[in-house]
Amino acid sequence: MTTMNVSVFKSPKKVELYLYVPQEDGLEKLPKEILVIFGEPSHVLDVELSPEKKLARVKTVEVLEALTTRGYFMQMPPHEMEKFGDMAPPPERLDNIF
Repeated sequence: MTTMNVSVFKSPKKVELYLYVPQEDGLEKLPKEILVIFGEPSHVLDVELSPEKKLARVKTVEVLEALTTRGYFMQMPPHEMEKFGDMAPPPERLDNIF
C-alpha cells in the first residue's frame, strides 16, 4: 500500500467524529447518506498518509484500506471509558484532601 493525500473533516453533530476522504476526490464522491448523518463538514487538515504514519486512535492501514475500497473513512468518537483511561485513580481516603 502506498501513500495517499487525505483531507480530514470534523462533524458539527458529534464531538470527535471525523471523516477522512482522498484529497483529490474531496466530498463530491461521498454518498449523500453519509453527509446527512455527518452534518455539514468542517475542514480540519490535509495530510499525507502512509502505512508507517501513526494516528492517535485508529490504525493507518485501516484508514487507507477504507479509503481505497469505500472512498471514505469515518472515525467514531471514543467511548467515555476510553477518555478516562489515562486518569489517575482517586485517593483512598477523601476525608483528608482539604
